[in-house]
Formats: sequence, structure tokens, C-alpha cells
Amino acid sequence: MEYVKYTIDNRIGYITLNRPEKRNALNHKFVTELKAAFESAEADKNVKVIILKAEGDSFCAGADLEYLKSLQKFTFEENLQDSTHLMELFKIIYSLDKIVIAQVQGHAIAGGCGLVSVCDFAFSVPEANYGYTETRIGFVPAIVMVFLIRKIGEAKAKELLLTGNAIKAKDAKDFGIINWIVEEKELEISVKEFAEKLCKNNSEMSMQLTKEMMANVQSMPLEEALQYACKKNAEARNSEDCKKGINAFLKKEKIVW
Repeated sequence: MEYVKYTIDNRIGYITLNRPEKRNALNHKFVTELKAAFESAEADKNVKVIILKAEGDSFCAGADLEYLKSLQKFTFEENLQDSTHLMELFKIIYSLDKIVIAQVQGHAIAGGCGLVSVCDFAFSVPEANYGYTETRIGFVPAIVMVFLIRKIGEAKAKELLLTGNAIKAKDAKDFGIINWIVEEKELEISVKEFAEKLCKNNSEMSMQLTKEMMANVQSMPLEEALQYACKKNAEARNSEDCKKGINAFLKKEKIVW
């Protein structure tokens, strides 16, 4: 792949944005390669947790403006196909069977901030800026809006999406976009240690099912959500991971996942 690197180390899959000369700005090919990388990581039995990181000073500057300019010549149908392409990437990350951690070493703006938003966890350096700046250029943060409202609620999402303001990492943490702020020299090791703990301490099946349920229950009426939860609870009880975990707990043995 030209714009994406995919490597595996100790059950961790690393997907790296690799277009630093363009601040990792997204175009059609970049999105295609990212979709392929995440699908490969999801299918890879040697991968339990995924880290999304980037080369260069910026995490991702959003859409390549030259690419956006070329889209002005597209028909509505062609633009719909292209926007669907980006939507599918965000949906893949959000719905992936495996945990995805964003390792943000630089600014994440517009679509780049969208990438961080759909990850399950995010670590950031203090200097990184975040923002959904689409309204500043007459565009709309349409796709990320669906996920951001789920993540941080309507009021906070409105403040970010309608103003288009860029905010510092500290404020992004307060809004709920990122989870932890660490110094640049500690970023890589902090993310790796967190990923390794998930690999060692948690059942892959349990994390997968929990993530799946959290994505689904929000759109269900209360009674439907409760019935769905009961069904998943019953299914989990008969799983091999649950049997293994309870057996080890009762014997006071360390569980090795």
C-alpha cells in the first residue's frame, strides 16, 4: 500500500497513516487502503487489539483539499458514492470486532478528528489540536456527526460542529473525544502498554460482544434493548471464554488470555 503501513507485534496490529508530506490528508485511495488494512486486521487471528497511528508531525489534516476541489466536478451520484466510501471506513472502525486505539502524535482536524472519534480509545500528546472545521470552508461534518453525537452527546457535539473551533488536547479530553494525554516521549510506550494489558487481561470474545452491544443498544427502545441484553447475557454464559474465566476464578488461578 502507498499511504498505509500495516504491521503486527505481540498480538497488536499497527495501522499507520503514511502520507506525512501531505499531513496525512485523506483522498479516495487513502480511504481505500485504510479500509483494506482494518479489514485485514479484523480477519487476522494473530491480532487482538489494533493501534491507529501516523507518521509525521500531524495525525491527519482531514480531506485533501485538492481532492475536495476535484469533487466539485462530480455529479451528485458520484459524490454520493465517494461520501459512502468514507462512511464505510468510519463504520468499519466503529463496528470492528476488535478494540481500536488512536495514538495521536499531532493535530487531528476535520476528517482526521473523525478518525479519532470512531476509535474506542485515544491517547494524545498535549500539543495536538482537534476540531471539526468543515463549517469554516462551507462544508458539512455530516458523517462524523452520527458517531460524535453518540460519543459525547448532542449539546457538546453542537458546540464543536457548529462553531468549527479547534481545541487543545485538554479540552478534547473534557469533551470526551480522547481519553488520556501523555507527553510525546511517553506516547508510544503508554499506548503499547495499554494495548498489551487488554490482550493479556481481557477475553477477546467479551470485548467484542461488549463493543457490539454498545453500538446496538443505543438505537433500541428500552424493552427491546433489555431483551437483547438478556439474550447476549445468556449466550455469553455458555461461551468457552466464560467457562474458562469462571473456572480459573473459582480455582484462584491466573487467567491467561
